[in-house]
Amino acid sequence: MFQFEGKVVLLTGAGSGIGAAAAKAFLQAGATLVAADKDQAGLDMLQQEFGADKVHTHQLNTSDPAACEALVKEAVSKLGKLDVLVNDAGLDHMGAVDEGGLDQWERIMGTDLNGYFYMIRFAIPHLRASKGCIVNVSSVSGLGGDWNHSFYNAAKGAITNFTRALALDEARNGVRVNAVNPSLVYTSMTEQMKSQPELIKKFEERIPMGRGANPEDIAGPILFLASEAAHFVTGVNLPVDGGLTASNGQPAL
Repeated sequence: MFQFEGKVVLLTGAGSGIGAAAAKAFLQAGATLVAADKDQAGLDMLQQEFGADKVHTHQLNTSDPAACEALVKEAVSKLGKLDVLVNDAGLDHMGAVDEGGLDQWERIMGTDLNGYFYMIRFAIPHLRASKGCIVNVSSVSGLGGDWNHSFYNAAKGAITNFTRALALDEARNGVRVNAVNPSLVYTSMTEQMKSQPELIKKFEERIPMGRGANPEDIAGPILFLASEAAHFVTGVNLPVDGGLTASNGQPAL
């Protein structure tokens, strides 16, 4: 059920972090991968490891709708179909709502929300044809609020409900739509936190399993939601958070 031989997977944010871990998991399960990212170096490493016949790389800024449309067209033209779309490209932003320029809002929305919409908009006809699926990489920040993260929360909150609504619209078309919602993940996006061990400790104290996730911890649930094992699962925002959202917020007694 977790085999993807003969399946074409398009994955954004594939050059690092969760995206790179998911890319390797799909490839190890037999998929042909269209790997997109702004970072060509990360994509090149994937291609060197798995071969150009299995990994088709594309440098992409998902906030550019024309580039997203061109990528989908090229992928389907070259490989004949599209079975799975995984949206993972994302940015983070910290600060109060009145801090920074308005361009910071546009930057976050451009990638974390609009980029997902563009990829889905252009991929959906092909996913309907293949009875395929979409997996969005969201966040627990789309399920509840964070201090000092209102821009990011707004984008991820939108993805949470977009996932639900799109699942309703596409169910009768044979397309499943789900999301994974991680908490703290040790990736380049959290790299700056390593110089703040007390902050990392605060995160880890709130997570019942006592640690943040490695990218591979998120890749497994992505593969599950994209697989035949989840053939009757749609509209789900799946927390992959070590038990964080199981808490009502009160301290351990």
